[in-house]
Amino acid sequence: MKQIYGAFFVALLLSFLFTPIAKKLAYKLNVLDYPKDDRKLHKEPIPYLGGAAIYAATMISMFLFVELDRATLAIMAGGTIVFVTGLVDDMWDIPAKVKLVGQILAAFIALWGGVQINWITNPFPSSDLFYLVNLSIPATIIWIVGITNTINLIDGLDGLASGVAAIASATLMFIAAINGFHFIMLECAILTGAALGFLPYNFNPAKIFMGDTGSLFLGFMLAVFSIRGVMKTVTAITLIVMIFALGIPILDTAFAIIRRMLNKQPIMKADKGHVHHRLLEKGFSQRQVALILYVISMAFGAAAIFVADAEPFMGITVVVITSIVIVVGGRRIGLLNGDKKK
Repeated sequence: MKQIYGAFFVALLLSFLFTPIAKKLAYKLNVLDYPKDDRKLHKEPIPYLGGAAIYAATMISMFLFVELDRATLAIMAGGTIVFVTGLVDDMWDIPAKVKLVGQILAAFIALWGGVQINWITNPFPSSDLFYLVNLSIPATIIWIVGITNTINLIDGLDGLASGVAAIASATLMFIAAINGFHFIMLECAILTGAALGFLPYNFNPAKIFMGDTGSLFLGFMLAVFSIRGVMKTVTAITLIVMIFALGIPILDTAFAIIRRMLNKQPIMKADKGHVHHRLLEKGFSQRQVALILYVISMAFGAAAIFVADAEPFMGITVVVITSIVIVVGGRRIGLLNGDKKK
């Protein structure tokens, strides 16, 4: 446990110390987020590149504390590709398709390193026609790319993405402890510390944003850690545990997709229907919304940890109750409604 505590605090300290440097660099390079539309909640340009501090703190800490085997090196290489993709986007605003290519490449590198959802296999093992079918590979790619983007989608409020990512990573750490995966506990402790070290500068009023540089990197790391620490275990509710562990990002993304389909809008079209937008419309301040979603994320995390170690009946009961709360809560705050017309 001392090693885990040490990894956590080193990552936290490095991230805290690197963030002011990233802020100065962002001003020097003019990598700023200008409030160009009504989805932006800030009025003045805010520097990006906070994600660079999170990335550097994570990588240095992994070099110091984690065994650099093939899987770890592949994760670090994939994380670096995602980081560079986000950095280029923050600086020059590249097309979404180009970002997707970078994310898929990173996912394949992680897959090469052994990060794979290996309990999803060929559904027709005895058929020559489907001999080459292996659902494990596409499922892994889709999961990694999908989770990578969920953190990016909720990064629309001061402190939200970094705080929620830290809670999700801590949740994965506890689930890894239940499953006896010490190396995943180390990696999750590092990611949690790196996200929390950045949070004091990013909480409202934010002095710096993480940008795609940070949100894509955090999403990628959560995706691969979740596969290594949870989705390799074969249980009937493994996927439910993961949905709860990454609760807010996954559910907000799911509601966004359903909402846009119901409103006959492109799935990738940005809108103001995300959970933090709806809570702001209810009259809550940015700080209050962030704190509310932190508490909800912690509740999801607690449910995930409970279900991961519970008897089947109790686990299913918690899943059903939580699912009802999610659907009712989502409908009440209007997550399936389109943008309100001015």
